[in-house]
This record gives sequence, structure tokens and C-alpha cells, in this order.
Amino acid sequence: MTEKAHPGQDVLQDPVQELALLRTQIARHDYLYHTLDAPVIPDVEYDRLFARLEQLEAQHPELITPDSPTQRVGSAPLSGFVQVTHEIPMMSLAKVFDAADLEDFEARIKKRLDTHADISYSCEPKIDGVAVSLLYEDGVLTRAATRGDGITGEDITHNVRTLHDIPLRLGIFHEGGAAVPRRLEVRGEIYMTRSGFEAMNRDAESTGGRTFVNPRNAAAGTLRQLDPRITDQRPLRLFCYSAAVLEGEGESLSATLSATFNLLEQWGLPVNPQRRTVTGAPECLAYAQTLLEKRPALDYEIDGAVIKVDRLQLQAELGFNARTPRWAMAYKFPAEEVSTVVEGVDFQVGRTGTITPVARLRPVFVGGVTVSNATLHNMAEIARLGLHVGDTVIIRRAGDVIPKVVKVTTEEGGAAALVDVTMPSHCPACGSEVEPDGDILFRCSGGLVCPAQRKEAVRHFCARGALDIEGLGEKLVEQLVDAGLVHDVADVFHLRREELEGLERMGEKSAGNLLTAIDKARSTTLPRFLFGLGIPEVGEATALALVNHFGMLDRIMAADATALEEVEDVGPIVAAHVQHFFANAENRAVVARLQQSGVRWNESEVAAQSDVLNGQIFVLTGTLEVMTRDGAKERLQALGAKVAGSVSKKTTYVVAGPGAGSKLDKALELEIPVLDEQQFLAFLRERS
Repeated sequence: MTEKAHPGQDVLQDPVQELALLRTQIARHDYLYHTLDAPVIPDVEYDRLFARLEQLEAQHPELITPDSPTQRVGSAPLSGFVQVTHEIPMMSLAKVFDAADLEDFEARIKKRLDTHADISYSCEPKIDGVAVSLLYEDGVLTRAATRGDGITGEDITHNVRTLHDIPLRLGIFHEGGAAVPRRLEVRGEIYMTRSGFEAMNRDAESTGGRTFVNPRNAAAGTLRQLDPRITDQRPLRLFCYSAAVLEGEGESLSATLSATFNLLEQWGLPVNPQRRTVTGAPECLAYAQTLLEKRPALDYEIDGAVIKVDRLQLQAELGFNARTPRWAMAYKFPAEEVSTVVEGVDFQVGRTGTITPVARLRPVFVGGVTVSNATLHNMAEIARLGLHVGDTVIIRRAGDVIPKVVKVTTEEGGAAALVDVTMPSHCPACGSEVEPDGDILFRCSGGLVCPAQRKEAVRHFCARGALDIEGLGEKLVEQLVDAGLVHDVADVFHLRREELEGLERMGEKSAGNLLTAIDKARSTTLPRFLFGLGIPEVGEATALALVNHFGMLDRIMAADATALEEVEDVGPIVAAHVQHFFANAENRAVVARLQQSGVRWNESEVAAQSDVLNGQIFVLTGTLEVMTRDGAKERLQALGAKVAGSVSKKTTYVVAGPGAGSKLDKALELEIPVLDEQQFLAFLRERS
């Protein structure tokens, strides 16, 4: 398989050739990122290219050309918008990546200022959004523009006016405060919230609309809409990060940036609550590290901390380089998006049998760790991405979240021998047949015997709604499986006292109590047994319906899809799950072993099932004191009723005990009859 080299991967010996290549690559990526809003490499890759260009030009200053990316700020704005010339250029920020870089930054400042005094810094999160300029004249918003190339941007006033956290007039919230200058330019970052982004993409998927790769792209695309009604519907927000007086009394706001933030907040402009004023490089580093810890909990994307000299007079003395201010720096966090190559796709079996594709990646460092795998969720996601083995992809890792492939960047003809990804026909863990589960998912049919599902199968089988083995909870199930004492659910009934006493925190008395509970569970009902087998989509109500229809387990096991679909509320999907489960010879063998182990039920009880409450829907809420809620549920189901988990207009009765909450409120709102426990018991006696 031929791999397409990453841009700038090969360092050329001739500096003239390498400089030409780097400038061409950076110019192309600037165009894709700023003009088309369609980047094909993550920020960390772009930073690496730019750093190499700066290094080469520092070594060969005679080779610097006026058109080099280091001599300009960005790229040209879209021609479809009215262009705006910034009265004060919107500069980029130089970057630091560790404590040593930060100390060097401060050393350069002190050297240029010729001082050994402590320096105060204003620190804030570096929002991953779209930089904008807001012009207020006589306190009224008159123009909003994008950064563009730093000199010329795009007029987006019609869209920005739809953002509700951007005031159309300043100073209306705090009467008697500082006067607003006649002409004031405020700069900030427009971003999309994470929660809003996820909700927007969910809505788009449900309606077949366009989804976005990340919140930053979504914000940029939204601000470039010609119809402000579209912008108004999307969750955009703003944080301001600076302001400058263009015309007005004194032509300055305050002595420090931190005081400027206070003024902006007073005038009604949003500023980041995570901002802090600190002293010295060590405190700047501590701020950045604390912010990094908070990063996963924030409802917006950040990729670092912005560190600025707080005193505005010192900023003026320090001045600017060709493209960056000398008094500000971006402390970049470990990359959360990087590009790498998909070397293969493996299929993992979850504890409930769902089979999930996982990309096997060329190892890459992202978000502070080395990543070699990333989730692909399902086959529909692979189709949406257009992913093949051999593709170059962008992966994202946020906090402790499992890495995810967000975009395929292989260009047409850019990679050889791409291989399609297909779902295996048999489970990679146990070899059982793989069956579709709805329109998107696939599932292993070997529920009771698949080693990947073993713990979940045993836990479910022993749970309250199934065989209800008291004391055999999730932690003990894990111990039994890990110790090799339980390989399938039938092994539970063959556990020996000496084996149990050898487990951690399992003494003689506990082992005896558990064995008593296991022996008691041998006597059950067929609906509980059927539910306990863990057949996909077969809950307690469906298990009861199957038993009521067929009467005996052997008939259920022998039924084909057509016969199964004759059962009330059993459609093609559930019927296929039941048929596949019992078509598996190993599942049938486990059922036989359970019966041989003494698990039994009285099949004649099935005839006692009633339809007196057929079609009625009950909801149980609060604590029942005479009988358990599970007991109440069984009694209702035995009379033919359905027991639902939520209240709706279709609910017939709500049974409410002490501690009932929102379900009771909903019932009262919908005027649905409510029974307390005594009324419920009388109701059952009348119908039994």
C-alpha cells in the first residue's frame, strides 16, 4: 500500500526549493481554511509547517520574500461579501508550547523593557472560533467584520446583529458608569457551543440536512450565510478579548487590559468568566494548566490560553513584529486534532453483542497521549465519512473522550490500494452469525456463549426482573467470570462453596447465603426465564407476550419468523432476534444445561394468564409498601396490562406511592386517574 506523505514531511536539502514548497503549501492551506472554510489538515500540522518556514528564513534571511506567509497575516476574504478595511490591523498571536517557551517569552519582554520588575499578565481561554471586529459609534453597533487577512475583512453586520449576547447599544445596563467613547472598536471571538453544535447536527441528521465537522467550522459557515434568519437559528456566542478607542475623550479606555474587560462587561459586552490577572511566567503556566483541567467541562472549544501583558502602556512600548504583537502569546494545549493514516479496521463486540468498527491508526500523539485506535461508531458512519483502509484522516480527542475520526482528507488519487470496509458475517469473538439490528447496527447472535458478552449475559440473567438471585450483583459476576468459575449462565447453578469462599470478600456465611439464593432461583416462571436469556429487544412485556401466545418454551424455540410475528407487539425485528437466538446451537445447549441444572417453571401457569386488563396501560411511581413495584408489575402483566415507564395521554392509570415525583405531576396535568397503594390493591382484588 502506498502512503501519501504528509505535507512538509520530507525536508529538502536545497533551502531555496524547500522554502518555495513550504510557501506554496501554506498559501494553499490558508485559502482552504480562511476562504473556503474547508481545511484538510488540523491546526497542529499547519503550525508545524509554519514553524519550519520561520526556522529556514531565520537561517537564510537573504531568502525572505515579500510574498512569504511570514510577512502577512492571513488570506483574502470571500468576494461575495462587502470588504471592510480594519483601522487597526487584526494581528495573529505567536505560540508557546511549554514552560521553557513561556519563560523565554517573559525574558524577551523584560529585556526589551530593560526591567527586572515583575510583569502582570491578563490571561484568558483561547477560544476556537472566528475572530471578529465590532464597531460602535455613539454607543450603537454600526458594523461587524471578520478578521480576513488582518487588514481587510468581510462585513457580517447582518448576521452579528442576530446574536443575542451582542448588545446593539452599549451602556444601557449600568447607568452612571463610564461614558462610552464616540467610536469604539471591540474585538472578540464568535463561537458555537458544544451542546448547541451537537443538537444542531442531530437535527440535521434527522432531516437529511448538512452536518458540520466541528463547532469552529460551523461558526465560520454560519457567519458567512447571506440570510440572517439562518444565523439566528444557530447557537452562536461571543467572548470579547480587547477594545480600542478610535475617537473620543482621551482616546484610551483604561490603564490595563483587565480594567478594560471590566468596562466592557459594564457596557453589556460578554467577557470570559475564566479570565485571570496573574504575575510572572510561573503563574501564567499555573493558569494554563488549571484551564487545561477545566477544558472537558467547558461548553465551548478552546485550544490554549492567551497571555497578554496587562498594562496597556507596556503593550505600546513593546510594539509589534511583522505579524504578531510582542506583548501577547498563545500557550497552546496538546493537540486534540491531528492527521494520520487508517491502517486497518477491527470489529469489537460490546457486552450486549453490538459490533462496533474501530479504526486501527498509525500511532500519533494527540491530546497528550499516543493514540492508535479511534471509534467509527457503526457502518453508517463509515459510509458518511467515505472511509477506506489506507485513507488519511483527521482524528479528535477531547479530554478523556475516546478518539474519533471526524474527516477523511485523502484527496482523489492521493492514496493507492484503498480497501473498502465491510461488516464480517460472523462474530470475531465467538464465530456466531452476525445479524442486523435495525437499520444501522449489527449484533452477534451468540448471546449466551459469546465471551465478549459473558459478564453482561450473566448479570442480566441474575437480575431482579429475571431469575432474581439475591447477592449476585455486577461486581461478584465480574469476579466469577474473571476467576474462570462462570463461562455461561448455566455455570451459576454449578458453583461450589469452596470456590466461592476463595473469592475476595466472600466468607463462609456470604457463600452460604448466595448458594441458598441460587437454589431458590431454580424455581421461576417461564416469562422470567425467557427474559433472563437476554435476547435482543425481548423485554419483560415481550417475554410475557411470547409465553402467553405459545404456552411452552419448546414452541417458542421452534417458531419461525412468520409464527413469531403473529404475537402481539412482535414485529419483524424482534422476530428475527428470537429466531436467530434459538437457531444458534450453542445457545440451545445452554438452555438445555439450565434445565438439567434444575431450573424449572410450571407451564400450566400460562393458562392462568388473563386478559381482563388487556389494552390498559399502567405507570408505577414512588415506593409501594405492601408489595414491591416488581410484584405490582407482575400482577398487572398477569392480568394482561402493559406497564410503561412514562406517563402519556395513552396511560390508563398511574399507581403512586410515597415519594412520587414528576410522573405524578404529569398524570395530574393530563387528568389521568391516580391510585394510591390501598386503592390499587382493592383494584387488583376486584379483578382477580
